[in-house]
This record gives sequence, structure tokens and C-alpha cells, in this order.
Amino acid sequence: MNHTFLRKSFVSLTILIFCFVGLYYHVMIKLVMDWSSNDNYSHGVLIPLIAGFLIWHQKKTLSEIKLYPSNAGLLILGSGLLLLAVGNIGAELFTIRLSMIPVLLGLTIYLGGWGLGKLLLLPVGYLIFMIPIPAILWNKIAFPLKLFATKFSVSAIQWLGIAVYREGNIIHLANTTLQVVDACSGLRSLTSLLALSGFIALLARYSSKRKIVLFLSAIPVAILVNIIRLVITAVLAEHYDQRVAEGFLHDFSGILVFLLALLCLYGVHSLLEGTSAKSTNVDAT
Repeated sequence: MNHTFLRKSFVSLTILIFCFVGLYYHVMIKLVMDWSSNDNYSHGVLIPLIAGFLIWHQKKTLSEIKLYPSNAGLLILGSGLLLLAVGNIGAELFTIRLSMIPVLLGLTIYLGGWGLGKLLLLPVGYLIFMIPIPAILWNKIAFPLKLFATKFSVSAIQWLGIAVYREGNIIHLANTTLQVVDACSGLRSLTSLLALSGFIALLARYSSKRKIVLFLSAIPVAILVNIIRLVITAVLAEHYDQRVAEGFLHDFSGILVFLLALLCLYGVHSLLEGTSAKSTNVDAT
């Protein structure tokens, strides 16, 4: 990397970092508190670390890139600050947090130019996975997912020969009743799996189209494993007792199906990697 440029920009960079921290200090503190208290976004604490790893993973390219500071970065920075102002006026936490991404990207382009900006676009953009979705949007997505998961879970339970009746998001068994609450909608695992599949896709060495397929595969995988979890819970409740399907075993089943989801994502990745290698060999011959 251009070390002369870095030495000349050290003072400016330090000032900008202090300004950014001062501007977003309370926002980041509240964000960390949400990660620790909101089970739906407990993975958020890992996202900045993963983004840092994605940048470090490109260290060789970063060391060779020529830096050409661009005032165009100020336009992106300005749009981020405008987003911050709008969020503060409307007291909309999601908008305030989202503004950090264009602010960081704008600073990157302002200090290092478009080449550096393009190189760090995806790692910086990856930070969006650390920002909790607004509750109103979360509920609108969770409700239909909950009904969808309940419907297909009941079909699977019937296929297993268990008498069951569905009423909305409530599963009626012969000796007990289970309610599919928002936490069992699958949206929680979906947000985590999208972050994970995005990470794997960014590191993968195949085409952009295959990377998009891998990233989006997290959606059906999350829905599928959630249905499996609901079916396991219903079977335990039917053959043993509702209390067996709750507490420790309920949480443990969540861990098991998440591990299953990881295996599914790895399977999709391996398949895409294999087909990519085959197509490369064919092109070479």
C-alpha cells in the first residue's frame, strides 16, 4: 500500500475516526445492548469481527492497491449523515444505525479512492447483518412464516401417522396443544443463516451467480430445518409429554437443527464448488 500516503493521512484519519466514534458512540452502545438482550440478533456481535476478517483476507490486494483520494466520497458521506439526521428527527433507530454503512463507505472513498471503495464495499456492506430489523417489519415477516411452518409441519406429522389438527398457528395433538410462537417462525435462524451464507459466499472462489445461489439457499434451508424442529417437538409431545418438548430439550433441538442447517449450507457450497470446477475443466479442454 502507499505508505507515504498513509503517513500524510494519519492525522486526518485519526481525526475522522474520533469524529465517527463520537457521532455513533451512543448508537453503538445501544446496538451492543440489543445484541446481548435480543435472542433474534445475538449473532450481531460476530458481524463486525467477520467484516474485519473479510478485510484482512484481502490484505495482499490491499497492500498492492494505489490510493487516490476522491472528493466524491464526500457525497456518499453526506448521504449517510443525511440518513442519520432523518433517523434522529423521526426517532427511527434502524435508520440511524443503517447510516453508519454509507458514512464508513464514504470515508473509505474519500481517503483511498474508488479502487479502495470497491474493494471494501462488500465487507462494509456486510455490516448490515448486525442491525436488527424494525419490529414492525419483523412481525410482518414472522407471521406468514409462522403460518407456513405450522401448515407444513402438520402435513409432516400426519404423514408420520399422528392424529393432528391445525388451527392457525396452533397444533392440536391427541393429548396436548402446541402453539407456534414468533420465536418458532424460523425468522431467527433465517437471519443468522443469511449472515453465515453471505460470509461463505464472499470467501468462495466460484462465480458471482453461484455465490448468489449459495446466499439465497439459506432461505429454504432455514424454513426446512424449522419445520423439522416443529415436527420433532410435536412427536416428543405426542409420545411423551408436553414438558419433554419444552425447556432443555426444546433448546437442544434448536441447536441440532441449526447444525443440520450448517451441513445443508456446506452441502450446497460443495455442490456449487464441484460444478464450478467441472465447468472450469471443460472450458480448459
